[in-house]
Amino acid sequence: MADTATGGGRQRQHPDGRVELDPAEGALPSNGFTSDDLRPVPVRRRTWTTYNFLALWVGMAHNIPSWTLASGLVAIGMDWKQAVLTIALANLIVLAPMLLTGHAGTKYGIPFPVFARASFGLRGANLPALIRASVACAWFGIQTWIGGEGIFLLAGKLFGESWRTATEFGGYPWTQWASFLLFWLVEMVIIARGMETLRRFENWAAPFVIVGALALLGWIAVKAGGLGPLLDQPSRLGWGGGFWKVFFPSLMGMIGFWSTLSLNIPDFTRFGGSQRAQIRGQALGLPTTMTLFALLSVLVTSGSEAVYGEPVWDPIKLAAKMESPAAVLFALLTVLVATLSVNVAANVVSPAYDLTNLVPRFINFRTGALITGVVGIAILPWKLTADPHVYIYVWLGVVGGLLGTVAGVLIADYWALRRTRLQLADLYRPFGAYWYAAGWNWRAVAALLVGGLLAVGGSYSGVDSHGAEQGPFPVDGMIPFLKPLADYGWAVGFASASVVYLALSGLPVAGGGRRTPDR
Repeated sequence: MADTATGGGRQRQHPDGRVELDPAEGALPSNGFTSDDLRPVPVRRRTWTTYNFLALWVGMAHNIPSWTLASGLVAIGMDWKQAVLTIALANLIVLAPMLLTGHAGTKYGIPFPVFARASFGLRGANLPALIRASVACAWFGIQTWIGGEGIFLLAGKLFGESWRTATEFGGYPWTQWASFLLFWLVEMVIIARGMETLRRFENWAAPFVIVGALALLGWIAVKAGGLGPLLDQPSRLGWGGGFWKVFFPSLMGMIGFWSTLSLNIPDFTRFGGSQRAQIRGQALGLPTTMTLFALLSVLVTSGSEAVYGEPVWDPIKLAAKMESPAAVLFALLTVLVATLSVNVAANVVSPAYDLTNLVPRFINFRTGALITGVVGIAILPWKLTADPHVYIYVWLGVVGGLLGTVAGVLIADYWALRRTRLQLADLYRPFGAYWYAAGWNWRAVAALLVGGLLAVGGSYSGVDSHGAEQGPFPVDGMIPFLKPLADYGWAVGFASASVVYLALSGLPVAGGGRRTPDR
């Protein structure tokens, strides 16, 4: 074990590379950048194993929107093989930044907004944190509405027609609003109990959801007398220019699906027992489960087409067709566990930390989670999933482009500029190594703006067969000459932000380096 004295205080590095503050120096001073939720996790409390990270990803990957990702790709012309290939490749790509940013969490025990202070400054870190938080709030609303819909539809099978045809309020039966509120309350209760409760929940939720999905496949296979109709459908795009024109924006959209977690994965890896645990757990959990889940959704949907004459991509609506009350109850529990698993872990933890980082003295983790819940409902984001073109190209594509720029800055700063060396105490102290200019690193902000402009400035809407626009952007793009870049938003944002940040920081892009305060 080695102790290192820095300008910000003494930090202790363990033989496995993990770093913590020297307990002999006492707690970090109370100021506008420190709180119990943001402080580094002591090494003795970093106990997550490979299975914990694997279970986390299995629980998060097995949810209704990821189930219907393949349906969105098939709806725009791909066959099932092309859809599964696109999803598999996207998750292999997004795994790389996931592991690179996750390294900082395990090494230093810090959450995402504190990690962002190294590159953006103690105050500037609020900029990427709030971008990430706003995306999470929208996702929270989407998932909560889906969970409430699951309760409403499946409970209707148990309580009869009067449940489904209750008096409407705001365009929906009051029973659906009650289902929505019930699901929201359950989420808030789980997250209010803290990260250890979340870890235990994910440990048993992951295998339960897998069993539930396989049970749904077995049920539909028996009713269909086998699977196949959808698997035999040819691609409307072929493998020529028509496919590649759709493939790249679809790939960026699929990357955008988990680009959120590629930023705030330190919120979880800060509890990692070792770098090996977080690397193996994520590598085993993310690309494999997302690909298998996409394949499973295609197989189940092909069976539904054989049974009902049309493909039923929504597993909630498919489960609602079950006749056995026991089967309906099991399906209801599976849907609730699957949606809770991803929503609490992916869409509440991050903004709770991000909002805490904004005003540590007044907002703690639980308060941040409550704010997330309220904002997520107020945004009304469930409308985003109504059209696959809007969902994949507008929502996931634009979000992916913006978050790719943040990932580019974080990874360039931590790996290329600092060689993973940080002054831990200075991440919480004004006028230290990461204070820059009044708490802001203008280089990171400039890189974010340039990368964001290149990534999403050319965003455009497609047209349907009748010539009608599909999306909120101009057909020629918001900035027409940037339109060709829009199909590669995440990659463009990541690469351009990295290059701009390193150039402004005085580090030659082709190699070499300069001495930084962290070396």
